[in-house]
Amino acid sequence: MSDKEKIALVLQGGGALGAYQAGAFEALAAGGYCPEWFAGISIGAINAAIICGNPPEKRVLRLRSFWEQITSGSPAPFALDGFFGTIFAEASANFAATFGAPGFFRPRVPPPALAWPYPPTELSYYDTQPLRQTLSEIVDFDLINSKRTRLSVGAVNIQTGNFKYFDNTEEEIGPEHILASGALPPGFPPVEINGEFFWDGGLVSNTPLQYILDYCDPKDDLCVFQVDLFGARGPTPATLLDAAQREKDIRYSSRTRLNTDLSKRAHDLRAALKRLSHKIPPELRDDPDWLALDDFGDVPGVTIVQLIHRRAAYETPSKDYEFSRTTMQDHWKAGAADVTATLSHPEWLSRTRPEEEVVVFDCTKELDKRDDRRSGS
Repeated sequence: MSDKEKIALVLQGGGALGAYQAGAFEALAAGGYCPEWFAGISIGAINAAIICGNPPEKRVLRLRSFWEQITSGSPAPFALDGFFGTIFAEASANFAATFGAPGFFRPRVPPPALAWPYPPTELSYYDTQPLRQTLSEIVDFDLINSKRTRLSVGAVNIQTGNFKYFDNTEEEIGPEHILASGALPPGFPPVEINGEFFWDGGLVSNTPLQYILDYCDPKDDLCVFQVDLFGARGPTPATLLDAAQREKDIRYSSRTRLNTDLSKRAHDLRAALKRLSHKIPPELRDDPDWLALDDFGDVPGVTIVQLIHRRAAYETPSKDYEFSRTTMQDHWKAGAADVTATLSHPEWLSRTRPEEEVVVFDCTKELDKRDDRRSGS
């Protein structure tokens, strides 16, 4: 076990649902957990850039400023529940789809014709120049590039289809890298970086956990808080709206728990190789097959804490572009509440740091069982 445990925060893509991540970060910071490494995709990359690009005392303030700027201040005239809550959510989403979100994106007028050629940076229904301006105003990219806090954001190379992480330990990060990570087509345009064009990283993988596990320093133990905006679990749909929402949840959840289990299995195998290295007879130590395996044997102890946004009763398939102030505040509170519940959970309070293994905490998973009972599944 190393003397140091590095804290990392993994932030999934999910548009307007990203307010849940902001609330989760606020509660983590209040609880004394200050991440040293942020990995984000899409809205997760935006939230991560705002956090890393501000000193600790201003991070929550800047997050709240951003989320209040991009959301409509019109309050819901009733509780966000049941039929009328769904109507309000759909109306808010349609408003954003029609008029955009201040400081984030605006519709192209006139809209692009489907079969007419355009420059790559104009191939979208919306213009994200407002977001570039917002990031330039509230994010100190010099602070990000000072490398005091590690930032990794994922995007997809359009020409090759390959996933690419932009990491401030390897290159300078600017607004274009954050925009690229959130350039979900056909809504948002591709972003050019060094002569190549990139789209939203969520097209390939919406959760950057594996990147952190692959590129962490094996000398430092890891505690990873993984904040996901789409839950893989959910009830059987009863309406076409339910079916559309369920499909989106499955598509973007990146099968969080399954992939975490697979990562744990791979990590355990690497730890077994490290233990085996002490048992290999001298005559086999120079064998090419053993040397190839031995490279994978150095591993830290890893703790993964899963925090998964759960569907609210009023949400619809448009929840990722429903930018109302009321819903944003609801998501923010939910993120903070889930972190608070996790940090006060008996399992977390009694935890011990693992040695060369992966331990997973899913302290709010009982909420899934509650939802299953309610849905009858």
